[in-house]
Formats: sequence, structure tokens, C-alpha cells
Amino acid sequence: MGAVTLDVADLDAMTRFYRDVITLTVIDAQGDTVALGRDGRVIVVLRHSPHLRAAAPRSAGLFHTAILFESQADLAAALYSVATRAPHTFTGSADHLVSQAFYLTDPEGNGIELYWDRDRTTWSWTHGQIEMATLHLDPAAFLREHLSEDAASGSSPASVGHVHLSVGDIATAHAFYVGRLGFDQTAALGGQALFVSAGGYHHHMAMNVWNSRGAGPRMPALGLGRIDLTLPDDDALGGLGERLAHFGTAVQDDGRTLSFEDPWGNALLATSPGRG
Repeated sequence: MGAVTLDVADLDAMTRFYRDVITLTVIDAQGDTVALGRDGRVIVVLRHSPHLRAAAPRSAGLFHTAILFESQADLAAALYSVATRAPHTFTGSADHLVSQAFYLTDPEGNGIELYWDRDRTTWSWTHGQIEMATLHLDPAAFLREHLSEDAASGSSPASVGHVHLSVGDIATAHAFYVGRLGFDQTAALGGQALFVSAGGYHHHMAMNVWNSRGAGPRMPALGLGRIDLTLPDDDALGGLGERLAHFGTAVQDDGRTLSFEDPWGNALLATSPGRG
């Protein structure tokens, strides 16, 4: 997964939040756009879009951006920053068996997950489906066990681990993300949620209808601007372009990237190393 672009109303306030609370670093700032991340890797791009309004309730769009930390100590440092600088943004936590996760909402209502993965050797698969759950995870106990001064600098690597979307229905999401893009389904919750990945990960993307069942294509609004996907090589990128063309999906191909939209108007940009 590459960076997630957010269209924001207050660029300064959102930059402060992702820098000071989420503990990302400003990597680039040009005009109305600020890119933040860790260790040179861009995680979130904030695009100043004051002409847009907040999305209508129950519309499709971003459910959350999930930021993956390399260690429990790194995750604890980010969680401690949230607890001390913006505790009102915290919305919950869970042990998902494959990962430990903490949830919050940024000042403009965009969901965020901060998480750490358990080693893949501990994950349980049955007939190609990953076993995940939502178990109690005490944030205070997690901080007591894992918070350390070494991780408090916030300079260790992190990345977008997955992106979770609100969509109108799961069957259409499956047809697009599995049938057209070529992701593997790794888990499903009936007609409520779908989890997909590449390369045996528990999920790179997810879609649910919990707040958006029946939603149609998005109207221009604040929130999700674009999701970037990095494919492993040029052959994979070319194969994606061929599949999208076969299914009649409108694609813009500039020779380096493929730009297209899912059935709800969520913008995606795909590239391969060295081309984007």
C-alpha cells in the first residue's frame, strides 16, 4: 500500500494533528499539499480543499487509514502521544489475533487505525481464509508493558498497512477488488464486510457497509482523495491495466501510473517501483 491522500478543510490544523499527535514527520510541503510519513516513506498526503464540504452521512468513502508500526514499542509511543495530546480522538482498541490495534478519528472525521502485526507464523488460516477476531485490548495495560523512551522519538519506520473503505454493498466490492483488481479474499463477514490482500497478508484493503449500506457513487467532498497502490513490478502493472480494460473500467495511463475509480468513485492510483 502506498500513501493515502486526504482532502482537508484546515491544512494547518490537520498537519499539526498528523505531525504532533500521530507522530509523523513532514516530508514535503508545497503550496496546498503536505506529505507526512516516517523514515522517508510518505503515509498521508493532506491536500487543502476548502471549496469542498463534509461528506453526507452514510455515504461511501474512507472508513480508516491503518498505519502499521514495526514494533509494539513504536506503536506504544504513538498511542501515548494520542493519549497525552488528543485523548478525545480515541475511539477504541482490539486484539485481532493477527494484530493489535488502536482506533481514533482525526479533527475532520477521518478514521485512523494504529497497529502492530504479530509474526506471520502465528497467523491461522483455514481454506485460504485468515482467522481474525475482535478481542478486548486494554490500552493502559499495553502502554505499561510496551512504552519505552527509545521509541518516543517517533523516528522509526512505519507504513500504510491497509486501507478500510465504506461501500454500498459487498457483492459489488468483491466483483471489483477481487474480480477486477486481482486481490485475494482473505476473510468475509457475510454481506457486512470483505477483507482482501496480495502475497498472503491478512488484508491490504477492506470494505464494509456498517455505516453506508446502499450508498451510491460519492459526491465531491472532504475526506478520502486517493489511495495509492504499489505493484511489485512492471509486468504486474501491465496485467492490471489489461484486466481493467477487459472489464471496461475507465483508466488513465500516463506511462508511469494507472488512475481509475472503484464503483463508489474512490480514486486509486497504481504504479510499480521506480515508475511512480
